[in-house]
Amino acid sequence: MAYVFELPDIGEGLAEADIIRWHVPVGNSIEQDQLLVDVETAKAVVEIPSPAAGTVLHHGAPEGVTLTVGSVLAVIGQPGESWQAHGEDDGEPVASGHASGSRPPRRRRTRGQALPVVRKLAREQGVDLSTVAGSGPGGRITREDVMAAVASRSQSPVAVAADERVRLSMLRRTIARHMSTSWREIPHVTIFHDVDAARLLAARRALAARHGRDIPMEAMVVKALIPVLRRFREFNATLDGDELLLHRSLDVGIAVDTSDGLLVPVIRGAGDLGLMALADAISDLGSRGKARTLVAEELTGATFTVSNFGALGGSRGTPIVPHGTTAILAMGRALDTPVVRDAAVAIAPMMPLSLAFDHRVIDGGLGQGFIGMLAENLEEPALFLAD
Repeated sequence: MAYVFELPDIGEGLAEADIIRWHVPVGNSIEQDQLLVDVETAKAVVEIPSPAAGTVLHHGAPEGVTLTVGSVLAVIGQPGESWQAHGEDDGEPVASGHASGSRPPRRRRTRGQALPVVRKLAREQGVDLSTVAGSGPGGRITREDVMAAVASRSQSPVAVAADERVRLSMLRRTIARHMSTSWREIPHVTIFHDVDAARLLAARRALAARHGRDIPMEAMVVKALIPVLRRFREFNATLDGDELLLHRSLDVGIAVDTSDGLLVPVIRGAGDLGLMALADAISDLGSRGKARTLVAEELTGATFTVSNFGALGGSRGTPIVPHGTTAILAMGRALDTPVVRDAAVAIAPMMPLSLAFDHRVIDGGLGQGFIGMLAENLEEPALFLAD
């Protein structure tokens, strides 16, 4: 009897996932625990194995379509077993049988003559379903019908060039929601400061030579931030109604640029780590972030965030304060710049800093005190490396 496999709750209260890639086509055999499908949640790309051995009878959705938790992801059965539409009013196919103890597939009511996933595809492709003749049971419009309408439209001699409509990935949609919430609810203030990074860069080179490995600039900056965050606790906090929750732990988020969008993995208890441990953590989180293999728990709970514009070749910017925190620091690339010292012009590697904070909690004077102490640490690394 067929095993109806529903999209599981992957954790962190995530309610849906995008189908990224099916590894086993319908009709092919599969072993238990063999990789079945990759899905993308708001946090990460997750590989889902098959819960049973047999033949893949059904995919719950094509690649690029969103499924909600609890909806049918796949059906695994035996060779020759069928999986077909049941009745004309049910929007969900049902198998000819179920594995012992498994639940029957959930039924979704259709709106009109197409399943929700087909209606979504039609919206994305700009197809008016009222103009499409359905070839499915009871005249239901299928995915193939929609794509045929798209193809015929593009081949029509009267067709005109149209803008391309590209569906945002799950990660990009999540980023958009978070950025909108932060910008809408947090009154931002950003202040800037240039740091003479000569001693910082020299210390970084010396440490790299001593340990035989690269030291991420983020590790140096986080280490310099630790005493500053402990002194200015309003920057390591969460505004909760009329109260400010001052966090004891320094859980620092590190912005990581990936091909799919920005991720912010978190270094738990950064204040308890030495420089080399911070370097290890940042390198590990960065590499796994780019590979989209971080788990959801590693992407939540930051109490302060650091973003490195310089790693992308940038200098200045106005970062957005992550919702649930009060501040974010961005650093740019250190560039040789003319500076005036003792009434003479000299050249120094100046690193720009951008500190954005929630003006409901932090005023300009407190912000200047924070960035001033941080600048002192960065210009004289002995002030923080001795800790």
